[in-house]
Amino acid sequence: MMKTRSLLLLLATASHLAAHHIDRVWTDERGRSTKAILLKVENNCAILKLPDGREAPFPLEKLSKVDQAFIEKFGLDGHDEDPEESEQREAPNFDSPWPERVTFEGDPEINVVEEDADAKTFIYESANYRYNCDVRLSKTVVKGFAVMFEATHQYVRELPLAVSGGKKKDGKYQIYLFETAEDYLEAGGPPNSAGVFIGGKNIILVPLTSLGVQKVGSGYMLDRDKSSKTLPHEMVHQLTPNQYFNIGARGWFSEGIAEYVALTPYRSGSFNVRSNFKPILEYATGYGEKGRGGRALGDEIEIGSLKTFMLQDYSTFLDDAQINYGCSLLLANYFFHMDRDGDGARIKKFLQALNAGKEGEEALEVLLDGQTFEELEEEIGKAYSRKGVDFIFSK
Repeated sequence: MMKTRSLLLLLATASHLAAHHIDRVWTDERGRSTKAILLKVENNCAILKLPDGREAPFPLEKLSKVDQAFIEKFGLDGHDEDPEESEQREAPNFDSPWPERVTFEGDPEINVVEEDADAKTFIYESANYRYNCDVRLSKTVVKGFAVMFEATHQYVRELPLAVSGGKKKDGKYQIYLFETAEDYLEAGGPPNSAGVFIGGKNIILVPLTSLGVQKVGSGYMLDRDKSSKTLPHEMVHQLTPNQYFNIGARGWFSEGIAEYVALTPYRSGSFNVRSNFKPILEYATGYGEKGRGGRALGDEIEIGSLKTFMLQDYSTFLDDAQINYGCSLLLANYFFHMDRDGDGARIKKFLQALNAGKEGEEALEVLLDGQTFEELEEEIGKAYSRKGVDFIFSK
């Protein structure tokens, strides 16, 4: 087996965008294995990014039966999507106020769709989500973790950024739940991750332990106060419109907004949005809340050219994930709350330009709003300097 990537990149690949970018061990028909990232599937070949950075086509028919089944199961074979899956269209909400606290109230409306012990198929639904599980769960347990999913859905929808994309099947977003970490990994979940979004089928894979569900005797119990930063992050990707993944936004914005949502303090169905600046800054510059996690960028951050950062391709973005995720979080937070009058006016115009079909430098011209990149760099630097963080931009 080829050498695995560094831990840094391994952790980074837990956050997948609309393109598949699935990091797993792939095996050919002769039993030879390699760890690689699946970039896409085209012309009956899996395009794999190898540990040395090379991109290599691999005929699907040469893959193991397990890998072929994985690609077929999660809709990564390049065929048309299920006609029942259509992107949700909602009126843009750019004129809405920025929420201060978002709380999911009421009943998540749990419905038992199917329970087949022989097939290990157990399907449950809440208001917006369908949970495809490999073990039987009580309504009480499903209701407990469904609150977090529904609260995140509500929070993302209330952000005045028109985050109203994603695809539903039979009226629900699809979540696949696994009893064990081993089953989650076999289904395509990256090692050391708490959940993953697979864009090819617009689904999220989650091990039950990430939801606070623990096996007790012959049943399961839920820790209602358990939260996971990874899952809200992946849920943002699931709800993000395709246009927000275009060049010029892909990476710095698409990951920045996901990190922003994930770092907002959450407890028991409620996101405290007005109090998220401190945890965002601590996570990006240090080791996060209570010294756990965090991007640890320090209070002096060298980011290079802002234009280059915003236009880099996603593979390059992942190659230096620790700094790129942290900087994307801080940049998104800047445009949401610290830019000019603090009303997010420029980022909203930028997103409107993306929705209108602009991308790359053309879209970023809208974000600049008459400024040069150097002038914008200076403004960002001054804003964070007042918060004790020095952004150092270079050509």
